[in-house]
Amino acid sequence: MDLNLNGLNVLITGGTKGIGRHTAEIFAAEGANVAICARESSGVTKTIEVLKSYGGIAIGRGFDVANKHALQSWVRDSASALGGVDIVVANVSALAVSDDEADWEFGFNVDLMHSVRLVNAALPFLEKSKAAAITMISSVSGREIDFTGPAYGAFKAALVHYAQSQAVKLAPKGIRANTVSPGNTYFEGGIWESIEQNNSQMFTEALSLIPMGRMARPEEIARGVVFLSSPASSFTTGTNMVIDGALTKGVQL
Repeated sequence: MDLNLNGLNVLITGGTKGIGRHTAEIFAAEGANVAICARESSGVTKTIEVLKSYGGIAIGRGFDVANKHALQSWVRDSASALGGVDIVVANVSALAVSDDEADWEFGFNVDLMHSVRLVNAALPFLEKSKAAAITMISSVSGREIDFTGPAYGAFKAALVHYAQSQAVKLAPKGIRANTVSPGNTYFEGGIWESIEQNNSQMFTEALSLIPMGRMARPEEIARGVVFLSSPASSFTTGTNMVIDGALTKGVQL
């Protein structure tokens, strides 16, 4: 299937590892131009070199997405360098899983407000696109109560609600908005590798809850993100795509 991504301009936050990194690589392999950001500049530099090998434009910057002005500047500068914005993917998460005020504030600024600010900063450019799409990375923790803290789940649920509201609001302008809710995803340097190494009991218990018997690979989530964001999914908006190996039991009606 041709996803019709060739030549489109994509912005991805948190694009140097895990789901974000694989999402960036798939977009680049499909012919899109990609701008990424992440907290560590060294990771951005290394990732850009990989993305350039696919033949398109690849740029990036290291900064904290909780910094409103830095995020807005990155969006503007990326749009200028790429010649516009067609797709934005809000991928960064604070992974704030404790139940204290610090984690509530951290999750609010990173998971929720970085997504809101990304959308607001990109809207003037998305309005000029013929293939405009917004995709936010939520989590199955936004659907069900699990081992994570209430702050993490609450903000992931809020992202689904926010995307749905944007889908309705922006549909007349031809701009789509969706979320992807991954289940437990294992990759090098990720939270589940850390849990496996430092809390083997929790890792074993979490693994036992997945009917497929394994955790997701980041590229499996990334493929869903790219498809949902692409013109090949042009009539899909306001959707929350759950990719979890049948981990969650709730029925989406």
